[in-house]
Amino acid sequence: MKAARRLQRGRAPAEGADLLARLYANRGVLDPAELDCSLSRMVPVGALGGIDRATALLEQALTRDRRILVVGDFDADGATSTALALRALRAMGAAAVDYLVPNRFEYGYGLTPEIVAVAADRAPDLIITVDNGISSLDGVAAARGRGMQVLVTDHHLPGARLPDAEAIVNPNLADDPFPSKALAGVGVIFYVMAALRARLRDRGWFGLRGIPEPNLGSLLDLVALGTVADVVPLDRNNRILVEQGLRRMRAGQAAPGIRALLQVAGRHPERVVAADLGFAVGPRLNAAGRMDDMAIGIECLLADDPDRALTLAQTLDDLNRDRREVEAQMQDQALDSLTRLMDERGLTGAGGHGLCLYEPEWHQGVIGIVASRIKDRVHRPVIAFADAGNGQLKGSARSIPGLHIRDTLDAIASTHPGLVSKFGGHAMAAGLSLSADRFEAFRQVFDETVRRFVDPADLEGVICSDGPLAPHELTLETAEALRAGGPWGQGFPEPLFDGEFEVLERRWLKGRHVRLRLRHPEGGEVVTGIAFNADPAQWPEGRDRVHLAYRLDSNEYRGLCSVQMVVEHVF
Repeated sequence: MKAARRLQRGRAPAEGADLLARLYANRGVLDPAELDCSLSRMVPVGALGGIDRATALLEQALTRDRRILVVGDFDADGATSTALALRALRAMGAAAVDYLVPNRFEYGYGLTPEIVAVAADRAPDLIITVDNGISSLDGVAAARGRGMQVLVTDHHLPGARLPDAEAIVNPNLADDPFPSKALAGVGVIFYVMAALRARLRDRGWFGLRGIPEPNLGSLLDLVALGTVADVVPLDRNNRILVEQGLRRMRAGQAAPGIRALLQVAGRHPERVVAADLGFAVGPRLNAAGRMDDMAIGIECLLADDPDRALTLAQTLDDLNRDRREVEAQMQDQALDSLTRLMDERGLTGAGGHGLCLYEPEWHQGVIGIVASRIKDRVHRPVIAFADAGNGQLKGSARSIPGLHIRDTLDAIASTHPGLVSKFGGHAMAAGLSLSADRFEAFRQVFDETVRRFVDPADLEGVICSDGPLAPHELTLETAEALRAGGPWGQGFPEPLFDGEFEVLERRWLKGRHVRLRLRHPEGGEVVTGIAFNADPAQWPEGRDRVHLAYRLDSNEYRGLCSVQMVVEHVF
Protein backbone atom coordinates (compact mmCIF):
# COMPACT_ATOMS: atom_id res chain seq x y z
CA MET A 1 0.00 0.00 0.00
CA LYS A 2 2.76 2.38 -0.99
CA ALA A 3 2.94 4.80 -3.88
CA ALA A 4 5.40 4.19 -6.69
CA ARG A 5 8.65 6.05 -6.20
CA ARG A 6 11.18 7.04 -8.78
CA LEU A 7 14.63 8.49 -8.28
CA GLN A 8 15.53 11.82 -9.81
CA ARG A 9 19.10 13.02 -9.56
CA GLY A 10 20.36 16.57 -9.59
CA ARG A 11 23.02 17.84 -11.91
CA ALA A 12 26.34 16.04 -11.95
CA PRO A 13 29.28 17.96 -10.48
CA ALA A 14 31.62 19.78 -12.77
CA GLU A 15 35.19 18.52 -12.93
CA GLY A 16 36.75 19.15 -9.54
CA ALA A 17 33.61 20.87 -8.24
CA ASP A 18 33.31 21.39 -4.50
CA LEU A 19 30.58 19.21 -2.95
CA LEU A 20 28.75 22.10 -1.32
CA ALA A 21 28.88 24.12 -4.55
CA ARG A 22 27.21 21.21 -6.31
CA LEU A 23 24.53 20.97 -3.62
CA TYR A 24 23.80 24.68 -3.74
CA ALA A 25 23.56 24.57 -7.54
CA ASN A 26 20.98 21.78 -7.25
CA ARG A 27 18.95 24.19 -5.11
CA GLY A 28 19.21 27.03 -7.59
CA VAL A 29 21.93 28.95 -5.75
CA LEU A 30 24.79 29.85 -8.06
CA ASP A 31 25.95 33.17 -6.60
CA PRO A 32 27.96 32.86 -3.34
CA ALA A 33 26.43 36.17 -2.22
CA GLU A 34 23.07 34.39 -1.88
CA LEU A 35 24.61 32.36 0.94
CA ASP A 36 25.46 35.41 3.03
CA CYS A 37 23.27 35.06 6.15
CA SER A 38 24.30 38.27 7.88
CA LEU A 39 21.44 40.39 9.25
CA SER A 40 22.40 43.23 6.92
CA ARG A 41 21.13 41.06 4.05
CA MET A 42 17.66 40.73 5.55
CA VAL A 43 14.79 42.31 3.60
CA PRO A 44 14.39 45.80 5.13
CA VAL A 45 11.76 46.15 7.82
CA GLY A 46 10.00 48.99 6.04
CA ALA A 47 9.34 46.84 2.98
CA LEU A 48 6.48 44.99 4.69
CA GLY A 49 3.08 46.37 3.78
CA GLY A 50 0.91 47.87 6.52
CA ILE A 51 3.86 48.26 8.86
CA ASP A 52 3.51 52.05 9.31
CA ARG A 53 -0.14 51.83 10.29
CA ALA A 54 0.58 48.95 12.64
CA THR A 55 3.45 50.67 14.43
CA ALA A 56 1.44 53.89 14.77
CA LEU A 57 -1.29 51.88 16.49
CA LEU A 58 1.24 50.23 18.79
CA GLU A 59 2.98 53.51 19.58
CA GLN A 60 -0.36 54.98 20.59
CA ALA A 61 -1.03 51.99 22.84
CA LEU A 62 2.36 52.34 24.56
CA THR A 63 2.25 56.10 25.02
CA ARG A 64 -1.27 55.94 26.51
CA ASP A 65 -0.53 52.90 28.70
CA ARG A 66 -3.30 50.91 27.10
CA ARG A 67 -3.96 47.27 27.90
CA ILE A 68 -2.70 44.97 25.14
CA LEU A 69 -3.76 41.37 24.64
CA VAL A 70 -1.89 39.07 22.24
CA VAL A 71 -4.10 36.32 20.77
CA GLY A 72 -2.00 33.49 19.39
CA ASP A 73 -2.35 30.11 17.75
CA PHE A 74 -1.93 26.68 19.35
CA ASP A 75 1.07 25.47 17.31
CA ALA A 76 4.81 26.13 17.57
CA ASP A 77 4.64 29.12 15.23
CA GLY A 78 1.83 30.60 17.30
CA ALA A 79 3.64 29.93 20.57
CA THR A 80 6.90 31.50 19.45
CA SER A 81 4.99 34.44 17.93
CA THR A 82 3.16 35.01 21.20
CA ALA A 83 6.30 34.77 23.31
CA LEU A 84 8.19 37.10 20.98
CA ALA A 85 5.44 39.72 21.03
CA LEU A 86 5.28 39.70 24.83
CA ARG A 87 9.05 39.81 25.32
CA ALA A 88 9.46 42.65 22.80
CA LEU A 89 6.54 44.77 24.05
CA ARG A 90 7.58 44.41 27.68
CA ALA A 91 11.16 45.35 26.78
CA MET A 92 9.84 48.47 25.02
CA GLY A 93 7.87 49.62 28.06
CA ALA A 94 4.36 48.22 27.59
CA ALA A 95 2.68 48.68 30.95
CA ALA A 96 0.04 45.97 30.65
CA VAL A 97 0.47 43.20 28.08
CA ASP A 98 -0.87 39.66 28.35
CA TYR A 99 -1.74 36.77 26.03
CA LEU A 100 -4.60 34.41 25.28
CA VAL A 101 -4.41 31.26 23.19
CA PRO A 102 -7.60 29.42 22.22
CA ASN A 103 -7.81 25.85 23.43
CA ARG A 104 -8.23 23.95 20.16
CA PHE A 105 -10.71 21.51 21.73
CA GLU A 106 -13.06 24.22 23.02
CA TYR A 107 -12.79 27.19 20.66
CA GLY A 108 -10.95 26.11 17.54
CA TYR A 109 -8.61 28.27 15.51
CA GLY A 110 -8.22 32.03 15.41
CA LEU A 111 -9.92 35.12 16.79
CA THR A 112 -13.48 33.86 17.00
CA PRO A 113 -16.37 35.74 18.60
CA GLU A 114 -16.23 33.17 21.42
CA ILE A 115 -12.57 34.02 22.12
CA VAL A 116 -13.40 37.72 22.01
CA ALA A 117 -15.99 37.09 24.73
CA VAL A 118 -13.30 35.40 26.86
CA ALA A 119 -10.87 38.23 26.10
CA ALA A 120 -13.41 40.80 27.21
CA ASP A 121 -12.98 39.65 30.81
CA ARG A 122 -9.49 41.14 30.65
CA ALA A 123 -10.79 44.42 29.18
CA PRO A 124 -8.05 44.94 26.57
CA ASP A 125 -7.87 48.17 24.63
CA LEU A 126 -5.94 46.55 21.79
CA ILE A 127 -5.87 42.96 20.54
CA ILE A 128 -2.88 41.82 18.49
CA THR A 129 -3.34 38.56 16.61
CA VAL A 130 -0.20 36.58 15.84
CA ASP A 131 -0.12 33.72 13.33
CA ASN A 132 -3.88 34.08 12.84
CA GLY A 133 -6.59 36.64 12.21
CA ILE A 134 -6.62 37.07 8.45
CA SER A 135 -9.80 34.96 8.18
CA SER A 136 -11.35 36.15 11.46
CA LEU A 137 -13.99 38.46 10.00
CA ASP A 138 -16.59 37.73 12.68
CA GLY A 139 -14.07 37.81 15.51
CA VAL A 140 -12.63 41.17 14.52
CA ALA A 141 -16.13 42.58 14.15
CA ALA A 142 -17.03 41.26 17.60
CA ALA A 143 -13.93 42.83 19.14
CA ARG A 144 -14.55 46.21 17.57
CA GLY A 145 -18.17 45.99 18.63
CA ARG A 146 -16.92 45.77 22.21
CA GLY A 147 -14.71 48.84 21.73
CA MET A 148 -11.43 46.97 21.24
CA GLN A 149 -8.95 47.93 18.55
CA VAL A 150 -7.45 45.06 16.52
CA LEU A 151 -4.07 44.65 14.85
CA VAL A 152 -3.90 41.52 12.69
CA THR A 153 -0.47 40.01 12.04
CA ASP A 154 -0.60 36.81 10.04
CA HIS A 155 0.99 34.96 7.15
CA HIS A 156 -1.85 32.69 6.06
CA LEU A 157 -3.48 33.22 2.69
CA PRO A 158 -6.37 35.71 2.82
CA GLY A 159 -9.87 35.00 1.62
CA ALA A 160 -11.98 37.13 -0.69
CA ARG A 161 -12.72 39.54 2.18
CA LEU A 162 -10.40 40.98 4.79
CA PRO A 163 -11.30 41.59 8.44
CA ASP A 164 -12.19 45.16 9.35
CA ALA A 165 -9.18 45.64 11.65
CA GLU A 166 -7.43 48.93 12.43
CA ALA A 167 -4.29 47.53 10.81
CA ILE A 168 -3.27 44.33 9.00
CA VAL A 169 0.27 43.08 8.38
CA ASN A 170 0.50 40.02 6.17
CA PRO A 171 3.08 39.57 3.37
CA ASN A 172 0.57 37.42 1.47
CA LEU A 173 -1.98 40.17 0.93
CA ALA A 174 -2.59 40.65 -2.77
CA ASP A 175 -1.05 44.12 -2.93
CA ASP A 176 1.80 43.63 -0.45
CA PRO A 177 5.19 44.39 -2.04
CA PHE A 178 7.23 42.35 0.45
CA PRO A 179 9.44 39.99 -1.60
CA SER A 180 9.57 37.14 0.94
CA LYS A 181 6.09 35.62 0.95
CA ALA A 182 7.32 32.67 3.01
CA LEU A 183 7.59 34.50 6.34
CA ALA A 184 6.16 32.46 9.20
CA GLY A 185 3.86 34.11 11.71
CA VAL A 186 6.81 34.60 14.05
CA GLY A 187 8.73 36.29 11.25
CA VAL A 188 5.86 38.71 10.67
CA ILE A 189 5.61 39.77 14.31
CA PHE A 190 9.41 40.06 14.51
CA TYR A 191 9.31 42.55 11.63
CA VAL A 192 6.49 44.48 13.32
CA MET A 193 8.41 44.68 16.59
CA ALA A 194 11.60 45.75 14.78
CA ALA A 195 9.68 48.51 13.00
CA LEU A 196 8.11 49.59 16.29
CA ARG A 197 11.51 49.84 17.93
CA ALA A 198 12.76 52.03 15.07
CA ARG A 199 9.69 54.26 15.36
CA LEU A 200 10.09 54.63 19.12
CA ARG A 201 13.79 55.35 18.74
CA ASP A 202 13.01 58.18 16.30
CA ARG A 203 10.51 59.61 18.81
CA GLY A 204 13.10 59.56 21.62
CA TRP A 205 10.86 57.16 23.53
CA PHE A 206 13.58 55.13 25.23
CA GLY A 207 15.39 58.19 26.55
CA LEU A 208 12.18 59.81 27.81
CA ARG A 209 11.13 56.67 29.66
CA GLY A 210 14.63 55.76 30.83
CA ILE A 211 14.36 52.39 29.10
CA PRO A 212 17.42 50.77 27.51
CA GLU A 213 16.79 50.24 23.82
CA PRO A 214 16.19 46.49 23.46
CA ASN A 215 18.33 44.31 21.22
CA LEU A 216 15.69 42.45 19.25
CA GLY A 217 18.38 40.19 17.88
CA SER A 218 18.05 38.39 21.20
CA LEU A 219 14.64 37.15 19.99
CA LEU A 220 15.95 35.48 16.85
CA ASP A 221 16.11 32.11 18.60
CA LEU A 222 12.30 32.27 18.79
CA VAL A 223 12.12 33.28 15.13
CA ALA A 224 14.31 30.36 14.09
CA LEU A 225 12.31 27.84 16.09
CA GLY A 226 8.90 29.01 14.87
CA THR A 227 10.03 29.30 11.25
CA VAL A 228 11.50 25.79 11.08
CA ALA A 229 8.68 24.18 13.08
CA ASP A 230 6.03 25.71 10.80
CA VAL A 231 7.74 24.15 7.77
CA VAL A 232 7.58 27.32 5.68
CA PRO A 233 9.96 27.48 2.71
CA LEU A 234 13.46 28.56 3.66
CA ASP A 235 13.90 31.25 1.04
CA ARG A 236 16.90 33.51 1.41
CA ASN A 237 15.28 35.80 3.95
CA ASN A 238 14.07 32.94 6.11
CA ARG A 239 17.50 31.28 5.93
CA ILE A 240 18.99 34.50 7.31
CA LEU A 241 16.50 34.58 10.19
CA VAL A 242 17.00 30.90 10.98
CA GLU A 243 20.80 30.99 10.75
CA GLN A 244 20.98 34.03 13.01
CA GLY A 245 18.79 32.29 15.58
CA LEU A 246 20.88 29.13 15.40
CA ARG A 247 24.04 31.15 15.97
CA ARG A 248 22.58 32.56 19.17
CA MET A 249 21.71 29.08 20.37
CA ARG A 250 25.19 27.77 19.60
CA ALA A 251 26.69 30.71 21.46
CA GLY A 252 24.67 29.86 24.59
CA GLN A 253 22.41 32.92 24.18
CA ALA A 254 19.07 31.16 23.68
CA ALA A 255 16.12 31.76 25.95
CA PRO A 256 16.08 29.42 28.99
CA GLY A 257 12.99 27.68 27.59
CA ILE A 258 14.68 26.81 24.31
CA ARG A 259 17.80 25.63 26.13
CA ALA A 260 15.59 23.44 28.31
CA LEU A 261 13.74 21.99 25.32
CA LEU A 262 17.07 21.14 23.67
CA GLN A 263 18.18 19.49 26.90
CA VAL A 264 15.13 17.23 27.30
CA ALA A 265 15.43 16.33 23.61
CA GLY A 266 19.05 15.24 24.12
CA ARG A 267 20.46 17.91 21.80
CA HIS A 268 23.58 19.94 22.52
CA PRO A 269 23.06 23.70 21.95
CA GLU A 270 26.59 24.21 20.64
CA ARG A 271 25.88 21.77 17.77
CA VAL A 272 22.24 22.62 17.07
CA VAL A 273 21.08 22.72 13.44
CA ALA A 274 17.71 23.42 11.85
CA ALA A 275 16.79 19.73 11.80
CA ASP A 276 17.03 19.66 15.60
CA LEU A 277 14.41 22.41 15.77
CA GLY A 278 12.15 20.65 13.29
CA PHE A 279 12.37 17.10 14.62
CA ALA A 280 13.21 17.48 18.31
CA VAL A 281 12.26 20.88 19.75
CA GLY A 282 9.26 21.74 17.57
CA PRO A 283 7.31 18.50 18.24
CA ARG A 284 7.72 18.92 22.01
CA LEU A 285 6.43 22.47 21.84
CA ASN A 286 3.58 21.45 19.54
CA ALA A 287 2.61 18.66 21.93
CA ALA A 288 1.18 21.22 24.35
CA GLY A 289 -1.34 22.48 21.81
CA ARG A 290 -2.10 18.99 20.50
CA MET A 291 -2.60 17.19 23.80
CA ASP A 292 -3.36 19.83 26.42
CA ASP A 293 -2.98 23.63 26.41
CA MET A 294 -0.41 25.64 24.45
CA ALA A 295 -0.10 27.99 27.42
CA ILE A 296 2.34 25.41 28.83
CA GLY A 297 4.60 25.89 25.81
CA ILE A 298 4.30 29.67 25.86
CA GLU A 299 5.14 29.80 29.56
CA CYS A 300 8.22 27.69 28.84
CA LEU A 301 9.35 30.18 26.19
CA LEU A 302 8.63 33.13 28.49
CA ALA A 303 10.39 31.66 31.52
CA ASP A 304 13.52 33.53 32.61
CA ASP A 305 14.31 31.15 35.46
CA PRO A 306 16.19 28.08 34.12
CA ASP A 307 14.72 25.73 36.72
CA ARG A 308 11.15 26.73 35.89
CA ALA A 309 11.94 26.46 32.17
CA LEU A 310 13.29 22.93 32.66
CA THR A 311 10.25 21.85 34.65
CA LEU A 312 7.94 23.09 31.89
CA ALA A 313 10.14 21.50 29.20
CA GLN A 314 9.91 18.15 31.00
CA THR A 315 6.12 18.49 31.03
CA LEU A 316 6.22 19.13 27.29
CA ASP A 317 8.45 16.08 26.83
CA ASP A 318 5.90 13.94 28.69
CA LEU A 319 3.09 15.30 26.53
CA ASN A 320 5.11 14.49 23.43
CA ARG A 321 5.49 10.89 24.57
CA ASP A 322 1.73 10.70 25.00
CA ARG A 323 1.29 12.23 21.55
CA ARG A 324 3.55 9.60 19.98
CA GLU A 325 1.56 6.76 21.54
CA VAL A 326 -1.75 8.21 20.35
CA GLU A 327 -0.29 8.88 16.91
CA ALA A 328 0.98 5.30 16.51
CA GLN A 329 -2.45 3.90 17.33
CA MET A 330 -4.22 6.34 15.01
CA GLN A 331 -1.79 5.64 12.19
CA ASP A 332 -2.49 1.90 12.41
CA GLN A 333 -6.22 2.63 12.36
CA ALA A 334 -5.76 4.96 9.38
CA LEU A 335 -3.95 2.27 7.41
CA ASP A 336 -6.73 -0.21 8.23
CA SER A 337 -9.31 2.37 7.15
CA LEU A 338 -7.41 2.95 3.92
CA THR A 339 -7.30 -0.78 3.24
CA ARG A 340 -11.05 -1.07 3.77
CA LEU A 341 -11.67 1.90 1.48
CA MET A 342 -9.55 0.34 -1.26
CA ASP A 343 -11.32 -3.00 -0.91
CA GLU A 344 -14.75 -1.34 -1.09
CA ARG A 345 -13.81 0.55 -4.25
CA GLY A 346 -11.73 -2.20 -5.85
CA LEU A 347 -8.67 0.03 -5.85
CA THR A 348 -5.06 -1.08 -6.14
CA GLY A 349 -1.71 0.54 -5.38
CA ALA A 350 -2.05 3.71 -3.32
CA GLY A 351 -5.73 4.02 -4.22
CA GLY A 352 -7.83 7.01 -5.31
CA HIS A 353 -6.63 10.56 -5.93
CA GLY A 354 -7.65 12.43 -2.77
CA LEU A 355 -8.16 10.46 0.43
CA CYS A 356 -10.38 11.25 3.43
CA LEU A 357 -9.99 9.15 6.57
CA TYR A 358 -12.09 9.27 9.74
CA GLU A 359 -12.49 7.31 12.95
CA PRO A 360 -14.87 8.59 15.65
CA GLU A 361 -12.34 8.15 18.48
CA TRP A 362 -9.46 9.97 16.79
CA HIS A 363 -7.76 12.75 18.75
CA GLN A 364 -8.27 16.23 17.27
CA GLY A 365 -4.77 17.31 18.16
CA VAL A 366 -3.04 14.51 16.24
CA ILE A 367 -5.00 14.26 12.97
CA GLY A 368 -2.58 16.61 11.21
CA ILE A 369 0.36 14.33 11.95
CA VAL A 370 -1.60 11.26 10.87
CA ALA A 371 -2.61 12.95 7.60
CA SER A 372 1.04 13.80 6.99
CA ARG A 373 2.24 10.24 7.69
CA ILE A 374 -0.34 8.65 5.40
CA LYS A 375 0.35 11.27 2.72
CA ASP A 376 4.04 10.36 2.84
CA ARG A 377 3.21 6.67 2.54
CA VAL A 378 0.75 6.79 -0.37
CA HIS A 379 1.77 10.11 -1.98
CA ARG A 380 -1.79 11.36 -2.25
CA PRO A 381 -3.48 14.43 -0.73
CA VAL A 382 -4.92 13.23 2.57
CA ILE A 383 -7.45 14.71 5.01
CA ALA A 384 -7.80 13.10 8.43
CA PHE A 385 -10.96 13.94 10.38
CA ALA A 386 -11.88 13.79 14.05
CA ASP A 387 -15.18 14.24 15.88
CA ALA A 388 -15.46 17.85 17.07
CA GLY A 389 -18.80 17.39 18.85
CA ASN A 390 -22.16 19.00 18.09
CA GLY A 391 -22.42 17.04 14.87
CA GLN A 392 -19.26 18.57 13.42
CA LEU A 393 -16.01 17.06 12.13
CA LYS A 394 -12.65 18.79 12.06
CA GLY A 395 -10.25 17.89 9.32
CA SER A 396 -6.54 18.42 8.81
CA ALA A 397 -5.30 18.24 5.23
CA ARG A 398 -1.83 17.58 3.85
CA SER A 399 -1.01 17.85 0.17
CA ILE A 400 1.65 16.88 -2.35
CA PRO A 401 3.67 19.07 -4.75
CA GLY A 402 1.47 20.07 -7.65
CA LEU A 403 -1.78 20.48 -5.70
CA HIS A 404 -2.59 23.66 -3.75
CA ILE A 405 -4.77 22.26 -0.97
CA ARG A 406 -6.32 25.54 0.16
CA ASP A 407 -7.30 26.41 -3.42
CA THR A 408 -8.74 22.91 -3.76
CA LEU A 409 -10.93 23.45 -0.70
CA ASP A 410 -11.92 26.88 -2.01
CA ALA A 411 -13.03 25.30 -5.28
CA ILE A 412 -15.12 22.74 -3.38
CA ALA A 413 -16.73 25.46 -1.26
CA SER A 414 -17.55 27.45 -4.40
CA THR A 415 -19.01 24.58 -6.43
CA HIS A 416 -20.78 22.86 -3.49
CA PRO A 417 -22.11 25.65 -1.23
CA GLY A 418 -22.68 24.54 2.34
CA LEU A 419 -20.62 21.35 2.06
CA VAL A 420 -17.69 22.87 3.99
CA SER A 421 -18.46 24.93 7.09
CA LYS A 422 -15.12 26.75 7.10
CA PHE A 423 -11.55 26.26 5.92
CA GLY A 424 -8.18 27.95 5.67
CA GLY A 425 -4.51 27.24 5.24
CA HIS A 426 -1.59 27.10 2.82
CA ALA A 427 -0.59 25.32 -0.36
CA MET A 428 0.54 22.18 1.45
CA ALA A 429 -1.55 22.16 4.64
CA ALA A 430 -5.04 23.28 5.56
CA GLY A 431 -7.79 22.82 8.11
CA LEU A 432 -11.53 22.58 7.66
CA SER A 433 -14.82 21.81 9.38
CA LEU A 434 -17.96 20.14 8.06
CA SER A 435 -21.11 18.46 9.29
CA ALA A 436 -20.61 14.82 10.20
CA ASP A 437 -23.55 13.81 8.00
CA ARG A 438 -21.79 15.34 4.99
CA PHE A 439 -18.59 13.32 5.36
CA GLU A 440 -19.31 10.72 2.67
CA ALA A 441 -20.46 13.41 0.23
CA PHE A 442 -17.34 15.44 0.93
CA ARG A 443 -15.08 12.41 0.52
CA GLN A 444 -16.45 11.80 -2.96
CA VAL A 445 -16.28 15.48 -3.98
CA PHE A 446 -12.74 15.80 -2.63
CA ASP A 447 -11.54 12.81 -4.64
CA GLU A 448 -13.26 14.09 -7.79
CA THR A 449 -11.84 17.61 -7.36
CA VAL A 450 -8.30 16.36 -6.77
CA ARG A 451 -8.66 14.10 -9.81
CA ARG A 452 -9.62 17.17 -11.86
CA PHE A 453 -6.84 19.41 -10.55
CA VAL A 454 -3.85 17.14 -10.18
CA ASP A 455 -1.53 15.96 -12.93
CA PRO A 456 -1.30 12.14 -12.84
CA ALA A 457 2.48 12.44 -12.86
CA ASP A 458 2.29 14.27 -9.54
CA LEU A 459 0.83 11.16 -7.93
CA GLU A 460 4.07 9.31 -8.50
CA GLY A 461 6.46 9.98 -5.65
CA VAL A 462 9.76 11.48 -6.77
CA ILE A 463 12.84 11.13 -4.61
CA CYS A 464 15.21 13.95 -5.47
CA SER A 465 18.81 12.89 -4.93
CA ASP A 466 21.98 14.93 -5.09
CA GLY A 467 23.63 11.88 -6.64
CA PRO A 468 26.23 9.49 -5.29
CA LEU A 469 29.09 10.12 -2.92
CA ALA A 470 32.48 8.60 -3.64
CA PRO A 471 34.02 6.31 -0.99
CA HIS A 472 36.47 9.02 0.09
CA GLU A 473 33.53 11.40 0.74
CA LEU A 474 31.81 9.10 3.26
CA THR A 475 33.63 10.70 6.15
CA LEU A 476 32.97 12.61 9.34
CA GLU A 477 34.60 15.66 7.72
CA THR A 478 31.99 15.59 4.93
CA ALA A 479 29.16 15.12 7.42
CA GLU A 480 30.30 18.09 9.49
CA ALA A 481 30.63 20.24 6.35
CA LEU A 482 27.05 19.36 5.41
CA ARG A 483 25.78 20.29 8.89
CA ALA A 484 27.53 23.65 8.64
CA GLY A 485 26.35 24.24 5.06
CA GLY A 486 22.73 24.92 5.98
CA PRO A 487 20.35 25.91 7.31
CA TRP A 488 18.49 23.22 5.39
CA GLY A 489 14.73 22.84 5.44
CA GLN A 490 11.53 23.17 3.43
CA GLY A 491 12.30 24.51 -0.05
CA PHE A 492 16.04 24.22 0.62
CA PRO A 493 16.21 20.51 1.43
CA GLU A 494 18.90 18.80 3.40
CA PRO A 495 21.24 16.94 1.01
CA LEU A 496 20.09 13.45 0.05
CA PHE A 497 22.45 11.07 -1.72
CA ASP A 498 21.98 7.64 -3.26
CA GLY A 499 24.13 4.68 -4.24
CA GLU A 500 24.74 0.94 -4.08
CA PHE A 501 26.14 -0.52 -0.87
CA GLU A 502 27.15 -3.90 0.49
CA VAL A 503 25.33 -4.87 3.68
CA LEU A 504 27.89 -6.38 6.05
CA GLU A 505 25.61 -6.51 9.08
CA ARG A 506 22.04 -5.67 10.06
CA ARG A 507 20.55 -5.58 13.54
CA TRP A 508 16.99 -4.72 14.52
CA LEU A 509 16.48 -2.21 17.33
CA LYS A 510 13.19 -2.29 19.27
CA GLY A 511 11.72 -4.22 16.35
CA ARG A 512 11.33 -0.99 14.35
CA HIS A 513 14.75 0.37 13.39
CA VAL A 514 17.62 -1.30 11.55
CA ARG A 515 21.25 -0.67 12.52
CA LEU A 516 23.56 -1.36 9.56
CA ARG A 517 27.22 -1.72 8.71
CA LEU A 518 27.67 -0.70 5.07
CA ARG A 519 30.53 -0.54 2.60
CA HIS A 520 30.79 1.15 -0.77
CA PRO A 521 31.31 -1.39 -3.58
CA GLU A 522 34.45 0.49 -4.65
CA GLY A 523 36.00 0.10 -1.21
CA GLY A 524 36.69 2.60 1.52
CA GLU A 525 35.85 2.51 5.21
CA VAL A 526 32.89 0.64 6.66
CA VAL A 527 30.13 3.13 7.58
CA THR A 528 27.39 2.74 10.17
CA GLY A 529 23.84 3.26 8.92
CA ILE A 530 20.42 3.53 10.54
CA ALA A 531 16.98 3.06 8.98
CA PHE A 532 14.24 4.36 11.28
CA ASN A 533 10.75 2.81 11.26
CA ALA A 534 11.95 0.34 8.65
CA ASP A 535 9.74 -2.00 6.64
CA PRO A 536 10.92 -5.58 7.33
CA ALA A 537 9.99 -6.57 3.79
CA GLN A 538 12.72 -4.27 2.48
CA TRP A 539 15.39 -5.79 4.74
CA PRO A 540 15.14 -9.58 4.32
CA GLU A 541 17.95 -11.77 5.56
CA GLY A 542 20.32 -12.62 2.74
CA ARG A 543 19.92 -9.33 0.90
CA ASP A 544 23.55 -8.31 0.93
CA ARG A 545 23.46 -5.48 -1.62
CA VAL A 546 21.07 -2.52 -1.61
CA HIS A 547 20.47 0.73 -3.42
CA LEU A 548 19.86 3.41 -0.80
CA ALA A 549 18.85 7.05 -0.63
CA TYR A 550 20.43 8.50 2.50
CA ARG A 551 21.52 11.55 4.43
CA LEU A 552 25.05 11.79 5.75
CA ASP A 553 25.23 13.00 9.33
CA SER A 554 27.48 12.93 12.35
CA ASN A 555 26.28 10.87 15.30
CA GLU A 556 27.36 11.98 18.77
CA TYR A 557 27.57 9.33 21.48
CA ARG A 558 29.26 9.84 24.84
CA GLY A 559 31.08 12.88 23.57
CA LEU A 560 32.47 11.20 20.45
CA CYS A 561 31.28 11.95 16.91
CA SER A 562 31.23 9.46 14.07
CA VAL A 563 29.85 9.48 10.54
CA GLN A 564 26.43 7.90 10.05
CA MET A 565 24.22 7.24 7.04
CA VAL A 566 20.54 7.88 7.79
CA VAL A 567 18.62 5.72 5.31
CA GLU A 568 15.50 7.38 3.91
CA HIS A 569 14.57 4.97 1.09
CA VAL A 570 15.48 1.49 -0.14
CA PHE A 571 15.09 0.62 -3.82
